[in-house]
Amino acid sequence: MTSKPIPARMKGLNRAEICDQNFIEFVKEWNGQPGAKPSAGDAILPGSALDARSFAELLESQLISRHLDLMARVLRVQNKVFYTIGSSGHEGNAMVARLTRHTDPAFLHYRSGGFMAERFRKLPGMDPVMDSALSFAASAEDPASGGRHKVWGSKPLWVLPQTSTIASHLPKALGTAVAIEQARRIGHALPIPEDSIAICSFGDASSNHATAQTAFNAAAWTAYQKLPAPVLFVCEDNGIGISVKTPDGWIGRNFRDRADLDYFHADGLDLANGYGQAQAAVEHCRRTRRPTFLHLRTTRIMGHAGTDFEIEWRSIEELCAVEATDPLLRSAAIALESGLMSKDDLLALYESTRKRCFAAAEDADRRPRIATLEEVMAPLAPYTPDAVAKEAARPAPPDRRVAAFGSEDKLPEKQPPRHLAIQINNALHDLFCKYPEALLFGEDVAQKGGVYTVTKGLHRTFKGSRVFNTLLDETMILGLAQGYANLGMLPLPEIQYLAYFHNACDQIRGEAASLQFFSNDQYRNPMVVRIAGLGYQRGFGGHFHNDNSIAALRDIPGLVVGCASRGDDAATMLRTLTALAKVDGRVTVFLEPIALYMAKDLYEAGDGQWLFPYPAQDEAMPLGEGRVYDDKADDLVIFTYGNGVPMSLRAARSIGKKHGWKVRVVDLRWLVPLNETFIAEQAKTAKRILIVDEGRHSAGVGEGVITAIAEAGYRARPFQRVVGADTYTPLAGAAFLVLPGDEDIVAAADRLA
Repeated sequence: MTSKPIPARMKGLNRAEICDQNFIEFVKEWNGQPGAKPSAGDAILPGSALDARSFAELLESQLISRHLDLMARVLRVQNKVFYTIGSSGHEGNAMVARLTRHTDPAFLHYRSGGFMAERFRKLPGMDPVMDSALSFAASAEDPASGGRHKVWGSKPLWVLPQTSTIASHLPKALGTAVAIEQARRIGHALPIPEDSIAICSFGDASSNHATAQTAFNAAAWTAYQKLPAPVLFVCEDNGIGISVKTPDGWIGRNFRDRADLDYFHADGLDLANGYGQAQAAVEHCRRTRRPTFLHLRTTRIMGHAGTDFEIEWRSIEELCAVEATDPLLRSAAIALESGLMSKDDLLALYESTRKRCFAAAEDADRRPRIATLEEVMAPLAPYTPDAVAKEAARPAPPDRRVAAFGSEDKLPEKQPPRHLAIQINNALHDLFCKYPEALLFGEDVAQKGGVYTVTKGLHRTFKGSRVFNTLLDETMILGLAQGYANLGMLPLPEIQYLAYFHNACDQIRGEAASLQFFSNDQYRNPMVVRIAGLGYQRGFGGHFHNDNSIAALRDIPGLVVGCASRGDDAATMLRTLTALAKVDGRVTVFLEPIALYMAKDLYEAGDGQWLFPYPAQDEAMPLGEGRVYDDKADDLVIFTYGNGVPMSLRAARSIGKKHGWKVRVVDLRWLVPLNETFIAEQAKTAKRILIVDEGRHSAGVGEGVITAIAEAGYRARPFQRVVGADTYTPLAGAAFLVLPGDEDIVAAADRLA
């Protein structure tokens, strides 16, 4: 199909206007011979798997998507619309929506207007035009995000909102598919049918992203072991990523013959031809429960977004050729050729859809928008302290505990004081008794019990359906966690070392922690991420095993990070972190100081003063509550956390002897968010302040402590900061040149004297 050449005088025109006019002219000038009008159940064209009724509804969905795009381009310049990345050329994805269910969780590419318009048909009383217009207008009444972003999302339609989907959503889509089957293995009641599939759409350019490749690899890895993973990867191939062209044939060549990733191709530019092809892919995925790759042919017209003036970097001839592949032109031809619609009927539908979209947009513009910071942040980090405290203190069923620990006499609270690793292990056993939906997974966590034996015995007690090893891929570990959480399970993924978290940080920063914000708290993916980290392993393993950089965690909005330095605190903190996840849907991190796992002594070998009893079942640590050692001392107050706590306690004894000072040590325990009120209260009576931060000089926790003290008005207090250097940690004894030690704390106190 070709369109007429565009006169030179029209080269500077808005391409959206040209595409709009192309459709109208195509219909008016069509001179084919219409067939006999098909009945609703007849094939729309001979040999097509698509019936006339379905085609008519798909066409309407395509037109809704197109006119939302056109509306956005017009009203953007009037500041009535704030998003112009469109779906034009991708309207064929409506077929995937029609062929799937509204209970199939969907993680969508931003060019999914057709999909959304069609999925809205799945439930009565829903309006794809008004709901979308509210989102385009950033209205506070937007049912998807509450006006925080233009997203394709819907709670009743099981479309989990994505914002800028550069492949970062593929791991959690696969995780959700795996979770559908995992639920059956652990006896968890799913919120969706057991034969559901997960749908994940993305562009051809995004398929090259490392995060996408992670998901494809993990999907094949899963299928290779004959484990169900019913995910439908929908690659909407329009041949270009912003301005970078995808090599012709690359997607097919790259995915057609991949083992354990079943490949299908469908023509998304031709509903009559592509419907049966897409149907085959959907039915295969649902029937076989295998990861399925649907290569959907699309095109991209009207540019990447409203600000993309393609004429500046593409020839007019190329633009015209691309616009001639507009799927709406082919849909118009099908409607006319089949005899389903006349020219007048088709143009009337086109213009009535335009009026409907513009009317909705004008209405949306009159609706209230977010007006206060409080409104912006409301869904980001919900916290109901009373409910969390009650849940944290709720004990696990006694019979489950006895079964897990072996006997009444072996319950951890009846054992002598133990070190950090053992008490974390005990707390995890308790959490698994308390929450049958809890899952623990990661590298080496199962039979081996973790590289530091912290998860020892959990696999034997709770079996492989709840405690299991994953492939060596932190991105996928966190993607799995989101998938399990999406379907009501309680994931406790382990990241083996803090340095490994940086490989996968965006799964928390861009995906997990943002879900409540961008869904207006309609969707939650609660989890407790355990990360072993920090330094002081006597130079063993170099920087990957002695990573003291927690800046990547500190600036993630909505995240909670706790760091316990002793066994009893670890147990009570884990109870609260888990309660935060269960009650408020929070994404939380438990940062475990590796060097303190086995620590038993404090001042001298054999003193056993870093062993602590296991806390009673009804004890939990409130969010933000620190621990204060010698709260009456005020000559010097040391703020610290993690490994810095026993170091500071030892240094405090030396400082007291040397200067005659009474020293208070404050263990922050909660690193994100910092409890600024607590910090200020401790600084209030301090004559001198020392901040011991085992993180790096730049972007460490200590900066936040100093800011809290200064903003509370105590900036005149003499203070010193003892921190790590801005460098990676070397091997052997050189590590102690990088990390602060007891003697550095004493030296800083000397300077204050």
